[in-house]
Amino acid sequence: MADSSFDVVSKIDRQEVDNALNQTVKEVGHRFDFKGTGAGIAWSGQNNIEIKANSEERANAVLDVFKEKIIKRGLSLKVLDAGEPKLSGKEYHLVIGLKEGIDQENAKKISKIIRDEGPKGIKAQIQGEELRVSSKKKDELQDVIALLKGKDLDIALQFTNYR
Repeated sequence: MADSSFDVVSKIDRQEVDNALNQTVKEVGHRFDFKGTGAGIAWSGQNNIEIKANSEERANAVLDVFKEKIIKRGLSLKVLDAGEPKLSGKEYHLVIGLKEGIDQENAKKISKIIRDEGPKGIKAQIQGEELRVSSKKKDELQDVIALLKGKDLDIALQFTNYR
């Protein structure tokens, strides 16, 4: 019998991020505490979102609204890499990067967790920015998924191609 397997990936649903961004723009435009503050949020390139406001507190408040919308859309906050608000002229700029893919360091960390704490018949292979986990028994794969969901890693994980 062939091995069963699944892939551990870290992907971002860009449409959901865009929807959360648009909801944040709408809320910032309508809320009384943001009126006249010049607060705004918009895409800045392919993988960055930029928040502008006239004070550091306002920039962080817009970030909080954005995080709230991200959670409501079912995304993990681990995909966001928010910096600190920086003063530029009269405005504060806060850049939020989007983290996608599993880098080599995290892939090695995940495969080590699987080797050390997972069932014995499991094999984990690093394939670019994802990890292929295979085993002869499907129950062992379920155990690995539960194990990884229980770990507090600094990236958002999804499990795909389960077969």
